[in-house]
Amino acid sequence: MRTYRKLIVNTGRLWIMLSFLLAMTSVYAWPPLQLYIELTPANGVLRPEPGHYSGPVTITRPITIEGQGKVIVDAEGVGSVLTVAADNTVITGLELVNSGNSFDDMDAGITLKADKVRIEDNVIHDTLFGINIVGANDNIIRHNRISSKDRKPALRGDGLRMWNSHDNLITDNRFIKVRDLFLTNSEANRLENNYISHSRIGFELIFSHENELLKNTIEYNSTGIMVVYSNELLIRKNTIQHLRSFAGSAMAFKESNNIQILDNKILHCAIGMSANAPLDPENIITMKNNQFLYNDIALYFYGERGGHILEKNQFIANILDVQASIPEASFYNRWQGNYWDRYEGFDRNHDGIGDTPYESFLWADRLWADVPMTRFFRGTPMLETIDFMERFTSFSEPAVMLRDPKPVFHRP
Repeated sequence: MRTYRKLIVNTGRLWIMLSFLLAMTSVYAWPPLQLYIELTPANGVLRPEPGHYSGPVTITRPITIEGQGKVIVDAEGVGSVLTVAADNTVITGLELVNSGNSFDDMDAGITLKADKVRIEDNVIHDTLFGINIVGANDNIIRHNRISSKDRKPALRGDGLRMWNSHDNLITDNRFIKVRDLFLTNSEANRLENNYISHSRIGFELIFSHENELLKNTIEYNSTGIMVVYSNELLIRKNTIQHLRSFAGSAMAFKESNNIQILDNKILHCAIGMSANAPLDPENIITMKNNQFLYNDIALYFYGERGGHILEKNQFIANILDVQASIPEASFYNRWQGNYWDRYEGFDRNHDGIGDTPYESFLWADRLWADVPMTRFFRGTPMLETIDFMERFTSFSEPAVMLRDPKPVFHRP
């Protein structure tokens, strides 16, 4: 009798699955991947046959999906392609395409709402958002290629969006033609070796403390790294280059405490770094061993009084090394042991340090700094003549922008 009942139950389940499959195939253009996920037991491994599958898909128990680079999941313009709501899930080797278009719902290639998930070696394109991480911790996002829909940057979704998510590792991903990589209220994450190109803002951090941004490459964006109300950050060994937007900066900081900026290369940008003067002694930026090369303005400070620490940096072939809303915002920073290609002193004792301090004055630069429209004439014979006349005749005392008492004589 028990065997007979078991046979009836199994037969009923089979008919349910077949009915579900027939119903789904009559609605979707391709087999629904959701069906295969429902048939996969907890902690099981799903390796779909190579091909095209329909979404959206939701994972509610821990499984491993291995697409091996041969499985396409298409949401057909509805919602997020894949939603992960189970801890310890693994998603690898999938191509996720064609999400919905809702900014309110944040339609994405992957929406992650679980902990200790690994998302690796996936391709996400033609989706509004790339990966949307919501209240999820201790996850690994690695070796993924992500792009948004073919729109103007402001109308795309974020390639990576994190809210209230901590201790995640985001590494070795490529984000091309997305909007931003946006972190809010997210702490202690590590973002390393990522490539971001042809987007709006590389990394935007708001109320996100103790994050590490390491060895990332950002190029051809409007802005590189924007930090607002975020403390205790480490920004190290990043390369930010070719950011030519008039109002953009390679790095921009507002009221963020104890930021360490070390060993970065800032190349060919409109503004290398902009920061407000610290509001208190704790609200400082420490910059060491950075390179600023071929920028319009290497550093721009705004506010009433400086206080940041700038040591052992290199300033090479910038149109203007330092600019400030008022000179005091820059002068009262601590400048020590930097290399300035404009230094005109000597090193008679051959100790590698200039015999006299390096001082930077505002001459004709004040003109195009105060009247942005005159930037068009930078480097022209007319402006160079005005600059020479101001230096030669000195009708009035120029503003002193900075004083480095121990400039490095030879380029490191």
